[in-house]
Amino acid sequence: MATTRIGLDQMPPAARTAVEEHTGPLRTVEEATDGFNSEIAARVTSATGTWHIKGLRSDHPRAWTQRREAAIAPFLTGLAPALRWHVESEGWDLLGFEALTGHHADYAPGSPDLPEAVSLLRRLGEAPCPGIELRQAEQRLERYAAQPDDLRFFAGPHLLHTDLNNTNVLVDDDAPAGDRARLVDWAWVTRGAVWLDTGYWVIWLIASGHTPASAERWAAEIPSWHLAPAEGITAFAAAGAKLWSGIATADPSPWTRRLAAAAAAWHALRPGR
Repeated sequence: MATTRIGLDQMPPAARTAVEEHTGPLRTVEEATDGFNSEIAARVTSATGTWHIKGLRSDHPRAWTQRREAAIAPFLTGLAPALRWHVESEGWDLLGFEALTGHHADYAPGSPDLPEAVSLLRRLGEAPCPGIELRQAEQRLERYAAQPDDLRFFAGPHLLHTDLNNTNVLVDDDAPAGDRARLVDWAWVTRGAVWLDTGYWVIWLIASGHTPASAERWAAEIPSWHLAPAEGITAFAAAGAKLWSGIATADPSPWTRRLAAAAAAWHALRPGR
């Protein structure tokens, strides 16, 4: 479910003061309109720089995601914006990230952003997973697996983002080709099989206009995809269909129904279903 967004000026004054201890007095505040998980999301500037701020009340049910993002941030060089500061004040948990330039990735067929997403997923597949507490993919997918034995395909030691929503991929056209994309919103960072993020991406590709076959051809551009057993991919497609069906049922909206339809289409065309 989406979290209700509020403005930065609705925080307690002391919380804003705590932020300005890191930024200096804020000159501009541009509230973000995209994203679902943060109560506070804004691009702010001061005399000393520009930051992206995201935050939740400390007693919010998902406040743990803020702490998880703070813990994983030091290990994401070249994959995500750098975390500059972390503030807990007056019942608020706030993260200040470097403000990236660029646009949300376009996953549509023929988009020039597709090769950049491939490059990003390649780099992610090569990134070491830090020895910090993370959720396990097989645990997160336990409710959705068609058979308990399918969970063995999802387990692994690798770093996963797990939310390949195109709005979580920022592409800077002025950066060098092959290094233009960065992943934001690591709230659901997970440890699991190295190919799973590519599987999550396949569903988003189909939702963006690709056929399942086209989406799998793009997935094949990522080396880790070739480590996935065919039955493991089929098991993940089944789990993804059940997961997105549940999300769309609990929170029916155009985008959740679109993802549910995409996941169902992929599952329907997987061999051996």
